[in-house]
Amino acid sequence: MPSFPRTVMLLGSGELGKEVAIAAQRLGCRVIACDRYAAAPAMHVADVAEVLPMTDADALLEVVRRHQPDVVIPEIEALAVHALAELEQEGITVIPTARATAVTMNRDRIRDLAAGELGLRTARFAYASNAEELTAVAEPLGWPVVVKPVMSSSGKGQSVVTCADDLPKAWEAAMAGARGTSTQVIVEEFLHFDLEITLLTIRQRNGETLFCAPIGHEQEGGDYQCSWQPAQLSDQQLRQAQAMAKTVTDNLGGAGLFGVEFFLCGDEVIFSELSPRPHDTGLVTLISQNLSEFELHLRAVLGLPIPTITAADAAASRVILAQTNMDSVAFEGVEQALTEADTQVLLFGKPTARPGRRMGVALARGGDRKEAQAKADRAAACVTVIPGSTAA
Repeated sequence: MPSFPRTVMLLGSGELGKEVAIAAQRLGCRVIACDRYAAAPAMHVADVAEVLPMTDADALLEVVRRHQPDVVIPEIEALAVHALAELEQEGITVIPTARATAVTMNRDRIRDLAAGELGLRTARFAYASNAEELTAVAEPLGWPVVVKPVMSSSGKGQSVVTCADDLPKAWEAAMAGARGTSTQVIVEEFLHFDLEITLLTIRQRNGETLFCAPIGHEQEGGDYQCSWQPAQLSDQQLRQAQAMAKTVTDNLGGAGLFGVEFFLCGDEVIFSELSPRPHDTGLVTLISQNLSEFELHLRAVLGLPIPTITAADAAASRVILAQTNMDSVAFEGVEQALTEADTQVLLFGKPTARPGRRMGVALARGGDRKEAQAKADRAAACVTVIPGSTAA
């Protein structure tokens, strides 16, 4: 077993990266936090901060080679992923693997892998490279359809389209929200699902694949708004989800925690998407589990044992959103939000705000989902994002 401290480099330093950094610091690791902007959340708790254009392969290679970390942990999708394969060839460990990072950052590659190579049940889908192709491929799927850029994050550029007349607007929205240089969209049948879940799946270096209790969640505009654990699944549904998650994560390889998303339609479990890193809906595990998703990720990454994963009877989260653009931020109502027992508020420390930007999250435990969600909702509603002081 390697000795500690270990050097961990985060590529992406948002709120999820911040929690990974805290988990790494608790294990005595040295943390290098990288992002495209200064004062990103994980930089507040890291040993070293590096600001660089994350999609610039030369810049990415330079910073990794200079620091020579033991592990590189991509925490965002907007990366020069082809540079990761080069680093891997030099002997640097990329989490979970360079290939897994590249496959999962593109909706077309992960969908082709899941539906084509692995034969997993997904929504029916097609691709389009221009507005005319979009019109041609959307109608056979039936209305409504969901249009998404093949490269984006947090639901950017996604829209639900109910008729052919609205497809040009959907194409423009997808291009505006796309990341990188891709001009392709994926169009999917709209699933009338009963529940959307995240199954946190932990791939260990020297052990069996482990699963957290399933997490239910609700999204708006492709971005998560609330989550709860455990989600109620039948034994058959849970077995299906676990088998599908293991199939796809075994193919991707490496070690670490994966957030695997599914739709539940009746008794059927349908694969949706996958993130090769802690998932935003899994923020609830900071209050629900003996080991959060971030601690589980670090243990798997560093080859440390995970003897058991236990969860509370019920826990929930609700995001705290900004309403306007702000060059600096502050918060009101935190004291009111924390008046109830078994409630926490996390403020991420993002330096600026824009409408709909996730600035924090309220977490709560309860006797059942209804109680836990009500407490989280009340706590989040107490907190208001306001302009902060701009004084030096």
